Amino acid sequence: MSTARTSQSSSLSSSPAGGGRIKAEILIVLGLSLGQAGVYAIVELIDKLTQAPLSVQTTRLNPVLDDRQYFDLTYQLLGIFFALVPVVLVLFLLTEPGKSAFRRIGFTFRKPKVDFGLGVALAAVIGIGTLGVYAAGRALGITTAIIPTALDTYWWTLPVLVLSALRHAVLEEVIVVGYLFERLRELGWSVAAIVVTSALLRGSYHLYQGIGPFIGNVIMGLIFGYAYTRAKRVMPLVVAHALLDVAGFVGFALFGSAIGIGN
Repeated sequence: MSTARTSQSSSLSSSPAGGGRIKAEILIVLGLSLGQAGVYAIVELIDKLTQAPLSVQTTRLNPVLDDRQYFDLTYQLLGIFFALVPVVLVLFLLTEPGKSAFRRIGFTFRKPKVDFGLGVALAAVIGIGTLGVYAAGRALGITTAIIPTALDTYWWTLPVLVLSALRHAVLEEVIVVGYLFERLRELGWSVAAIVVTSALLRGSYHLYQGIGPFIGNVIMGLIFGYAYTRAKRVMPLVVAHALLDVAGFVGFALFGSAIGIGN
């Protein structure tokens, strides 16, 4: 029975009506998540460009959301929680009878050696490249000064920064890679077209930081997309992304002001 239903689902997706439904689903998912972020990022970039040169502007990540400590904590946790709802949605949409969405995109810990080995390697490569792209962007005046965290120092600051890093890693990799690759493949797109589209989407929602971060994240997207086509697992990308963001957020919170990062 489950085989018949799965076959029926595949047949539906290959039909014109099924293809239209998948396209609508993609637009809805992106409109609720990172596609929406991309549109806001473009508008914010235009806003910044019409105010002053990007080189003299600052972008603050993880900002304070309330002057009072425990309301700030509450807003931070609510933001992380609700940002992950689209992840739950796409996992629900990718689940088919007898076919787990988690296993379908490799969002499991079934292969820890691959996940952590490849994840650490990707984090090292991307981390070094990110620093280079950021430095070049600042030198060329196409990147704002980026402050990885503007949170006040409380007992919960570091745990919240770690949760924020995990939020970004799971949200971006599950949707921009795992989900999007599956759905575009069902629409008959080539692997190259999927990888490029995913990379451009990744770059788009970083445009509020400047042109440099857009370029850097497109490159990151191309590397991550290629890695996904080889490993067939999204978990190494989540691990790599989480390591990068934890290092950036927590590292800045601990040492940023002491060494003058962001000036």
